Amino acid sequence: MKKVTLIVLFCTLSLPIFSQSMGYEDLSLLFSRDNNTGSARYNAMSGAFGALGGDVSAIKVNPASGAIFNNSLFSTSANTRTTDINSTFYNNTTTNQEEYFDFSQAGAVFVYKSYSNDDWSKFAFSFNYSIRNNYNANFITNGNSGFATFVEFPLDNATPTTQYTNAESQQFINTYKGELAEYNFAISGVYQNDLYVGASINTYDLKFSQQSILREQNNDGNGNTLNAKFYQENFTSGTGFSIGLGAIYKATNNLRLGFSYQTPTWFTEINEDSNIVNNDGFFGDTEIEVSNDNTIYDNTSGNNFPSQNFSYKLKTPAKTTASIAYVFGKNGLISADYTVNNYKKMNLSNGDFTNENQFFNDQLKNAYTLNIGTEWRFKALSLRGGYHYQESPDTNAISSDNIKGYSYGAGYTFGNTKLDFSYQNKSNTQLYNFYPQYNQVNAAELDIDNRIITATLTFNL
Repeated sequence: MKKVTLIVLFCTLSLPIFSQSMGYEDLSLLFSRDNNTGSARYNAMSGAFGALGGDVSAIKVNPASGAIFNNSLFSTSANTRTTDINSTFYNNTTTNQEEYFDFSQAGAVFVYKSYSNDDWSKFAFSFNYSIRNNYNANFITNGNSGFATFVEFPLDNATPTTQYTNAESQQFINTYKGELAEYNFAISGVYQNDLYVGASINTYDLKFSQQSILREQNNDGNGNTLNAKFYQENFTSGTGFSIGLGAIYKATNNLRLGFSYQTPTWFTEINEDSNIVNNDGFFGDTEIEVSNDNTIYDNTSGNNFPSQNFSYKLKTPAKTTASIAYVFGKNGLISADYTVNNYKKMNLSNGDFTNENQFFNDQLKNAYTLNIGTEWRFKALSLRGGYHYQESPDTNAISSDNIKGYSYGAGYTFGNTKLDFSYQNKSNTQLYNFYPQYNQVNAAELDIDNRIITATLTFNL
């Protein structure tokens, strides 16, 4: 049975009814986003490679990119990410900072020159693995909305029961873990020296979990306090695939034009295990204690832990990318990619998702991403920079909800070996409502800043 945001009340217990874990609309958007990372060179130029190619990570943007290479090569990358999340809840701001490390990319291109066909001079087979989105993050929010939701002790047998309606504090602890790994398999070729074409099959491996704890303290106005702890968790895994088509055209010796299309990603089965159960009264693990009673209420006593498994399907948006690049001979280049994602066409299935799919159609829009990058070469040394802008698909989003970022980096060539480094900074804001069923409580405001350092080692084969 599908997890829902509002769940039936325990038979006779006056407990709040809500889900602080993300709903399926939010999860679908989360699984659809791309954090725009790859090799260090790719990251330093903010991923603006749709008309350039010449980088293993570029095949996920345009599968024709592999045919740009003149020789076979292998590359691998690692990165560190520092994430700051400032959460504000009723004028109280809490700062959270975490650091994460990943082996974030590995790929190879195998180039084969054709000497028997005048039209097709070169073919390339490419493979790239990258972490499309790393979900590891956590934040803590503290404050006092002035509105109490846990107002009774479930084991209170008095008539009338004591009412703990004076809110003293709320705390929300949220932890995300997991990643969306992407595998690109591409074939590309060069037609009459000016047109590069390619196609790819892309597969995805999804692992995601969320654990959240809500703590609330209230009093009855007579010196007695109630402390509540509410825990929810879900563990999600799934696999998906998409198909990519692309072309790069050398309009002149200096000007290159690119175009690519990637079909929707079809997650054919997403499995979720959760303690949010709506068919037997459970909606999470709840503990409540009061100062005027020595007993602690625990809805999981007697090893009666709620557990539910649910499987569903998800179709994420297709995306279309138009690219342009200008190459200044061997001295440098500048490039730009413009991508449109059709979020209104997202779809959940294999369950009753009528409301969620209506939300996609009514509340989401086609959102664009703009990447601009440049590179300048000084013999064996290359210097790079870039700008990234990703529009929020939410029709009600404000300007700061859009992801904005800049990047820079450098690379050095040692014969057949290259070493590249990059730095990226991306920031945005968003809301997190951990009392979604109470209009009396405002959402927490999150200010998110990500700083990513990537190192890539490349070997010519």
